[in-house]
Amino acid sequence: MNLKGKTMFVSGGSRGIGLAIALRAAADGANVVIAAKTTEPNPKLPGTIHTAAHQIEQAGGACLPVQTDIRDEEQVFAAVRLGVERFGGIDILVNNASAINLTATEATPMKRFDLMLGVNVRGTFLCSQACVPHLRRSAQQGRNPHILTLSPPLNLKPHWFAPHVAYSIAKYGMSLCVLGHAEELRADGIGVNALWPRTVILTAALQMIPGVRPEQCRNPQIVADAAHAIFVSDARTTTGNFFLDEEVLRSAGVTDFGSYAVVPGARELLPDLFV
Repeated sequence: MNLKGKTMFVSGGSRGIGLAIALRAAADGANVVIAAKTTEPNPKLPGTIHTAAHQIEQAGGACLPVQTDIRDEEQVFAAVRLGVERFGGIDILVNNASAINLTATEATPMKRFDLMLGVNVRGTFLCSQACVPHLRRSAQQGRNPHILTLSPPLNLKPHWFAPHVAYSIAKYGMSLCVLGHAEELRADGIGVNALWPRTVILTAALQMIPGVRPEQCRNPQIVADAAHAIFVSDARTTTGNFFLDEEVLRSAGVTDFGSYAVVPGARELLPDLFV
């Protein structure tokens, strides 16, 4: 099974893991709606919705880039509507957009707290809310719909909260959406799962994690390949899981992960947060 002719809605997909997932789908001939904020180049943060669209089309897919602040209800529903008008429906939602700020309580401005809760939790819930009617229709048409959220396995161990309470709340809030939506939408035949990297991934967010060197990381392709494996699985039976990328690929028969390292074959890779 592949994703040819399927339509994917990706939040924050102008770079990094979101773009890698979109490009993997595009290689199958999928349609992609990129819903992200960046429309103008930023020397510190490469990639816009337009450069992403060009890459997706070069990879073999069709793309509709829509400037979207996923905290804004009207903008999200408008982006979903435009995607449906262009491609006829939505089969996959990727809740990828996320804000990060790894600071202790007194060092966390409330503006950053609100941003993380707004993008991570509200944005995930809102994109899901907007896409569910179309995903339900996809299920009725036998098109195997999925929601995939880039968030960690639920874990209430205090050491994951103490260093950065606000960020942990925001990321686990995304995971709570997975937990609840998987059960809520189970009868509809919509697969709802979380995916998280076992190791640190080389993306722009790496700038927020002090002391991490690129040679200790994997590239986003490992997450994209794991996401693809989830999307082609049966949505009715593959739901409610908190997957790690490496585990998904091992189950799919992958045994050699050396090519995913930024430095091929590197062994001293850092585990990601929450793992």
